[in-house]
Amino acid sequence: MDGYLAITDQDWFTFLRAKAPAPDEVNFWQPSAHGFNRPPGTPFLFKLKAPHNAVGGFGVFARYEPATPRLAWDAFGTKNGAPTFEAMFRRIARYAEAHGPAHRIGCIMVATPVFFADGDWIPQPADWRPNIVSGATYDLAAGEGRRVWEACLERARRAAAGSPASFARDGEAPRYGEPQLVRPRLGQGTFRVAVTGACGGACAVSGEHSLPVLEAAHIRPYADEGAHDVANGLLLRADIHRLFDTGYVTVTPDQRFVVSRRLAQEWENGRAYYEMEDRRIAVPRRVADRPDPELLRWHNENVFERPAA
Repeated sequence: MDGYLAITDQDWFTFLRAKAPAPDEVNFWQPSAHGFNRPPGTPFLFKLKAPHNAVGGFGVFARYEPATPRLAWDAFGTKNGAPTFEAMFRRIARYAEAHGPAHRIGCIMVATPVFFADGDWIPQPADWRPNIVSGATYDLAAGEGRRVWEACLERARRAAAGSPASFARDGEAPRYGEPQLVRPRLGQGTFRVAVTGACGGACAVSGEHSLPVLEAAHIRPYADEGAHDVANGLLLRADIHRLFDTGYVTVTPDQRFVVSRRLAQEWENGRAYYEMEDRRIAVPRRVADRPDPELLRWHNENVFERPAA
């Protein structure tokens, strides 16, 4: 299995390491959206710059999406590695040529991060090339990659929170056996940015593009065993999201928008929503990102309320 050693900003690292409680996810943002082509589940190692030249922690790559700085801040807050949006924006402006409100950064979203104390930092690979700009891929099953990875796992085991379960094979210490790629669970921030990106920044029902009024809705609520998974998400305008969560509207497994007669019966209004009745919703281009029909069926049967007979 390959891992990625990402050159890491010291201020970003130091700020996140000091957070209590430790973050469950972080946004390792790029000042411009250059892309990141690695499979979800790839170990993502924080390689500190000179003079440290060491690996200071690691996590699991969850998802990449381009986003505006405001969306990234609204989704992750201080998990962007800065105390305020203004501080984050100043740092982006320091690195990027274009840094207005419409500027897009790259969101490399990392799950289950672990940050090591100074004395636990791991010397970078002996064959690390000084001309590397962003990061490099290493085979974690052999050579220097294996040395660094096994040291990371041992330090994680010794950490107060324990080793992340996703790095270990069942019933086995993480350092034994070949490394395995494990799909990480998305956090709330990653879910929001991922759903927004997958849906093209537009409400699935109305087509509204104004991000301040758009929300990533869970089809099956997280509190009711729903996952922070893109296939369990719909990007909805805030008012439609509210109606969806309270059962006044739903989306059928064949991707059609339905409005309950209860809206008119109980509130004597709802014309704007009935005009969208039976509209086919917009879905993500990637098939894997599209709403799961079984989850939509669950919403139809357990949340959507039809009028009494």
